[in-house]
Amino acid sequence: MSTLSGPTESPDVATASDAAADGPGLKPVLTLTAAILLTLSCVTPASSLFIIVPELLASQGSGVVMTLLVGVLISAAVGACYAELGTRTPSSGGEYAMVTHTLGRAAGWLTFALTSATLIVIPPVIALGTADYLAPIVGLDRATTGAVVMLLATATGVLDIKSNAYVTGLFLIVETVAASAVAWLGFSHAERGVDTLWHAQVTDGSSLSPFTAGVLLSGLAIAIFTCSGFTTATYLAEEMVAPRRNVKLAVMGSLALGAAIIVIPTAATVLGVGSLNELATGTFPDYVTEWAGSRTSAAISVGIAIAILNAVIVMVIQNSRVVYATARDRAWPDVVNAALARLHPRFGSPVMATVVIGVPGALMAWLMDIEALLGITSVILGAVYLVVAIAALFVRRTPHAGWKMPLWPVTPILVIVGVGYALQQSAMKDLLAVGALMLIAAAYYVAYLRPRSETHFLVDDRSDA
Repeated sequence: MSTLSGPTESPDVATASDAAADGPGLKPVLTLTAAILLTLSCVTPASSLFIIVPELLASQGSGVVMTLLVGVLISAAVGACYAELGTRTPSSGGEYAMVTHTLGRAAGWLTFALTSATLIVIPPVIALGTADYLAPIVGLDRATTGAVVMLLATATGVLDIKSNAYVTGLFLIVETVAASAVAWLGFSHAERGVDTLWHAQVTDGSSLSPFTAGVLLSGLAIAIFTCSGFTTATYLAEEMVAPRRNVKLAVMGSLALGAAIIVIPTAATVLGVGSLNELATGTFPDYVTEWAGSRTSAAISVGIAIAILNAVIVMVIQNSRVVYATARDRAWPDVVNAALARLHPRFGSPVMATVVIGVPGALMAWLMDIEALLGITSVILGAVYLVVAIAALFVRRTPHAGWKMPLWPVTPILVIVGVGYALQQSAMKDLLAVGALMLIAAAYYVAYLRPRSETHFLVDDRSDA
């Protein structure tokens, strides 16, 4: 056992070192740079900029940068919780592995149940936006295009993880160029001074009113969601070189770079629009057309479509690792575990786990109105952040070798307060749907997993990492 091994686990947590599914396992091949490229691609800052930020511009006016910065601050606190827990338990299981080895098996299983709903739903929701941004170039059916993007991402996700880092890195360059072009155009066409960003005003499209703390709080949930994706680093921890050191750097590095790619062009847009009233109704293609013409706007729209594909590829990769980890940890009947834990003989990737994520997602994009599920997924993401923050409060009950966040326990408390407030603003029907999911998960745990506690759901803490 390495000297970096974590502490002895609580009595209701079994170690899976000897009980994991048969097979060679995932290989630690990702350098810090490769891990940041993959994680930043999942943050997909350009698609967040072009798809989510316009909604914030409409509600926050010229105060949008302050709202985003508060969202980044809360996201940094969330990242610190993930980084400490992730360096302690560098497992591809992500949240459920971290929570299991901090709060126990039941809490870990319920955390997996929360995340499982987003594993399949979020990638096709994002993929559906591809046709919208290719519209200036070619008219495509939205549902069919979304399904094709999901299948392309699935095929790419089966490749080895290092190849995927290169592919997504190239796509990331394209989307960063598109965001940088917006920043340059906005600053070079500035109509007002930088003080507009803090002497802020909100518009309804025809008149301006003062930006207040209440307005900021109303946009906080979206601002936090804008920077989400940096937690992917913890899903990739098992495939990182020296995860005890690199997980925290990958989490914080990708968040910092993603925030810069989002916030700087947003600030440039606020300064460069002809009138602040345009923030209520305009889109980035509109602003770019005004600054540089329709051809430049079309080129940037293609960059956005590439950003979407890039994000979907990385989401399929990270989500397949979670599914693989559940099979390795024997969360299912043995025949299912054997199939989902199988690795590609050449690429070393979890083939069936990747297919389980990608193919249903393609069918959902093609056949269902899955965008109606966005409210539920936002509640789930908030709930997962909340559980991780609670785990971070208890992680130091026993000493561990991983990185320790500064300002503990203030940092997880900030997350609990901020995310808790955001959840209070959620629709009751979405909260009830998530509650029903938890009841189903609890029933499976009580009826199947708990009676088999000696042989099933033995969560590997990767203590030899």
